[in-house]
Amino acid sequence: MSVDWLWSVDAKIPSDTDEARKIVDEMLQKLTEEGWGDEDTFGVHLAVEEALMNAIKHGNQLDPGKTVQVDYRFNATDLEIEVEDEGPGFDPSAVPDPTLEENLELPSGRGLMLMRTFMGTVDYNERGNRVSMTKVKGVSPQPLDDDE
Repeated sequence: MSVDWLWSVDAKIPSDTDEARKIVDEMLQKLTEEGWGDEDTFGVHLAVEEALMNAIKHGNQLDPGKTVQVDYRFNATDLEIEVEDEGPGFDPSAVPDPTLEENLELPSGRGLMLMRTFMGTVDYNERGNRVSMTKVKGVSPQPLDDDE
């Protein structure tokens, strides 16, 4: 089945957080122009910014000689995004759950939790250096705390 995308971007950016923010700002502007509301764009903003910052800081180790590939496409109801760095990758299942009491003081895992919370799907390639995420417009994110 072929999907008709309203907007598609394939970009290679340097390992620079300012460049990442430009990509996020452009994406959010286009989503807003196409009728994606604040609740949807809020979650996309958090998840995509986190994926890009992880790629730049953790994957590429802020190496200015390395780049991050950012591909995204969307239509009136669906968004797909892929972020790939040039780093060695990681095992997302090995990242501690930041909501467990013994991990509350650890600095890692919160970004991955945000991505999983606000996006419909979050998948990694086998190497662990590319994340693919999807979001369906109007589908509310899962609550961060199951007790609420």
